[in-house]
Amino acid sequence: MSTTLTTTVVFGAVLGLGVFALVRALAPTRRGPVSTVARIDALRSRGASHVPAPQTGRAVAEQAGPAGGLSGALARVQARTGARVAEFYLLKGWEQRSLRADLALLDRTWEQFLATKVLLAATGLFFGPFLFSLAWMLGFGSSPVVPVWLALVFAALFFFLPDLEVRRDAAARRRDFRRVVAAYLDLVAMSLAGGRGLPEALKAASEVSDGWALRRIRTALADARITGLSQWQALGRLGDQVGVDELKDLSTSLALVADDGAKVRASLSARAETMRHRELAEIEGSAGEKSQSMLIAQLLLCMGFLVFLIFPAGMRVFQV
Repeated sequence: MSTTLTTTVVFGAVLGLGVFALVRALAPTRRGPVSTVARIDALRSRGASHVPAPQTGRAVAEQAGPAGGLSGALARVQARTGARVAEFYLLKGWEQRSLRADLALLDRTWEQFLATKVLLAATGLFFGPFLFSLAWMLGFGSSPVVPVWLALVFAALFFFLPDLEVRRDAAARRRDFRRVVAAYLDLVAMSLAGGRGLPEALKAASEVSDGWALRRIRTALADARITGLSQWQALGRLGDQVGVDELKDLSTSLALVADDGAKVRASLSARAETMRHRELAEIEGSAGEKSQSMLIAQLLLCMGFLVFLIFPAGMRVFQV
């Protein structure tokens, strides 16, 4: 009886704490100076002078297209959910800059990412009790608190799964981007040595290949001509957008020596060499980690083989 009462009290306390946290998160509160400044920066980055109206989610849903059937309905639900959650993040001043940089590098939208997180969390709420129902049908478990805990655990787990996926994919793609930037700097230095000016060299080097990284650089340079920015400022903005510090450092150095072709060539060559050395160091470190992992796996395999050989003899000795 006491165990049942304790379980009920704990369950009620956890449920009440969850409801309080939900109401606290959704209710409008007095913002601190940090969140207010972050909200203003987010609004400025979107080019808006006021908080978006609630119809934004409907407008985004309408932009998803008039596709019919189940796929069209899911697209509309995802668009509406992403827009509403993005508005909530904006009002709270939650910028998530590093995560936004990873999404920009992967060519994914912020609203789509947030919608995926919320929909996966909702799926987790039903997935936990579904597993409990299967276990209950097989005769395992009978406590009514277990499905609630499973629902909360799987909802939290599914909510953070997209973050892990984005971090992993963005880290791999950012390494590839850095390799391309190192080769791009060498191409720019060779173009400068051939007598071209800096703007022409930056543009010509970006047109050598049609890979995704050089396409991003080429698009940034083209946008710079339209908006009136210098090309090194466009590269710095691209580096800030995708989270590549090498492009931001390149923008700063080019702004200092843009009028001196010899200094530009020397700076680009030195920077490309530094990036190659850093890449080689990372490759060697990764190879060393993999070698250590293989050594540990081989030791475990040898220990298992020794146990397999010694176990029959040991059992016979103990039986005697």
